[in-house]
Amino acid sequence: MTENNDFELPQMPLRPVDGHKGTFGRTLIIAGSRGMSGAACLAGISALRGGAGLVSVACPVGIQAIVAGYEPGYMTIGLPEGEGGQLSIATLDEVSKIVAGKDSVGVGPGLGTSEDLTEVVRHLFSGATCPLVLDADGLNALARKFQEGFWQGAEHPGPRVLTPHSGEFARLTGLSVSDVEARRADLARDFAAANNVILVLKGPGTIVTDGERISVNSTGNSGMATGGSGDVLTGLTTALLARGGDPFETTRLAVHLHGLAGDIAAEACSQPGMIASDLPQFLCEAWKLMRAATE
Repeated sequence: MTENNDFELPQMPLRPVDGHKGTFGRTLIIAGSRGMSGAACLAGISALRGGAGLVSVACPVGIQAIVAGYEPGYMTIGLPEGEGGQLSIATLDEVSKIVAGKDSVGVGPGLGTSEDLTEVVRHLFSGATCPLVLDADGLNALARKFQEGFWQGAEHPGPRVLTPHSGEFARLTGLSVSDVEARRADLARDFAAANNVILVLKGPGTIVTDGERISVNSTGNSGMATGGSGDVLTGLTTALLARGGDPFETTRLAVHLHGLAGDIAAEACSQPGMIASDLPQFLCEAWKLMRAATE
């Protein structure tokens, strides 16, 4: 096992001078539900701030206008919804079409919970050939299958990045939150190795591991313990994965940048005063600091 405590900064992706939108990746975010449009907005704008060339946000059609009005830089796709304002099983055929040709997909923020959603997320997890990032309700939809060992040892069609906090990881493993907190690094590494995924176990000293390599992140602060911060990380990670390269190192970079943006936001706004929507704005400064530190 190789351990890295973030003393060696993650590598920055190159930005060729002759690049175009396709060069920097086509990213899809599937997020949101009635009353949770903000999650889709935060993930979408964070994918843009992560450097993706083209970002599409797919959400239930009932909130599409809200999501589209938040940021003109990404495209929106309205998907069929059920009575509760969440994605319905009719979404399955449409999702297969919109995932095709994408370089990365992020799933989960604000989706809610239902049997229909569980089937949609399982379909993506088993079938998407590009890197797939799962957070929040995307993880909750898969929790029972992970507890049953359904994917243990499975070779996925593309890289899979899971970004749980301790409570979500407890649901994925069937352990208690106290057990998770007592053995964060060992449990994260073992889970990633058994299920052939990259695991981001969020919290103070966020852990990133692929089951062989393990990194403990050094950036971030308690001001980021506010609703929506995880949605920002989902969008940022998904965007960076669209560029290709080593998925573990790319995920480590996303976690570092996310925390660095939080540290800059805390300086400007204070830890109690900062909110999740500050983070995409301060990602600009985080990128500049990272560029200066690695040149």
